[in-house]
Amino acid sequence: MIRRLAAAARFSAVVALTYLGLLAATFFIGRVMPIDPVLAIVGDRAPEHVVQRVRAELGLDQPLTRQFGIYVRKALSGDLGTSVLTARPVAEDIRKTFPATLELATCGILIGAGLGVPLGVWAAVRRGGWADQAVRVMALVGYSVPIFWLGLMALLVFYAKLGWVGGPGRIDVAYEFSVPTVSGLLLLDAALAGEWEALGNALSHLVLPAALLGYFSLAYISRMTRSFMLHELAQEYIVAARAKGLSEARIIWRHALRNAMVPLVTVIALSYAGLLEGSVLTETVFAWPGLGLYLTNSLQNADMNAVLGATLVVGTVFIALNLLSDLLYRVLDPRTRRP
Repeated sequence: MIRRLAAAARFSAVVALTYLGLLAATFFIGRVMPIDPVLAIVGDRAPEHVVQRVRAELGLDQPLTRQFGIYVRKALSGDLGTSVLTARPVAEDIRKTFPATLELATCGILIGAGLGVPLGVWAAVRRGGWADQAVRVMALVGYSVPIFWLGLMALLVFYAKLGWVGGPGRIDVAYEFSVPTVSGLLLLDAALAGEWEALGNALSHLVLPAALLGYFSLAYISRMTRSFMLHELAQEYIVAARAKGLSEARIIWRHALRNAMVPLVTVIALSYAGLLEGSVLTETVFAWPGLGLYLTNSLQNADMNAVLGATLVVGTVFIALNLLSDLLYRVLDPRTRRP
């Protein structure tokens, strides 16, 4: 019992220190940026007394350590400041934009992991054959071709020329106000409301950017799966399993892949975090109203409160998914569990 409490205390301390480091990083990034947040609010031509008053209201006339303390206290209470661009609290803007990114990234990682893992296993089993070469070429193209170019070409072919999918945006204007917002996840909200036409329209808009992100993550996941599987298939326990007469399918899927899933969990988690951080280029190309587009617009308008708030959310996502992958390690690999 004491060991478990000590382990929980260490785990909590690591999380707290990591998050404190994230807060410190975002705070000092905001201070070294060559943008005065006061001038971004009041404008370049505001009188000096107005500038000083706003600076005092924001606490920017305080010593740096005191400013950091104020920033940490506000961030922990959910106060990320007010956006200059939208004149709304940044936390409110993020609550509205993040579900769109979550929906897009989740569909993307389901495609990427759902296809990338089997393709990586197939390539490892058929090492040196045509299947291996095809998977490696596909992964190389996914790495090499700029994602914004793929997005533009996909829109040109599948939307403009063939008309198979919906265009930019999350849903057509005709359906925009027909779905009541419950979770912010448009597909889920449309299904809960029974708005099946709106659901189909939302899917037609989602399929292209989700497939693009899925291909982008598939390239990385399939390559890493292949590498992990080649390592496992060369181990002695695989030779022993074959000597015992186990079927090749059971050796590959029940033994080799199970051991390869331990490091692969981190690969998938980091890929998902990379998609959740906003997928800035994809959201910009497809005019997807998510966190990436919000961050891009904020940067273009020198809205530092929004930029730092979005950056903090991205860092929090990475921390959370890393912690989740560590917990999954304990489930998948008993050797990582402390006695």
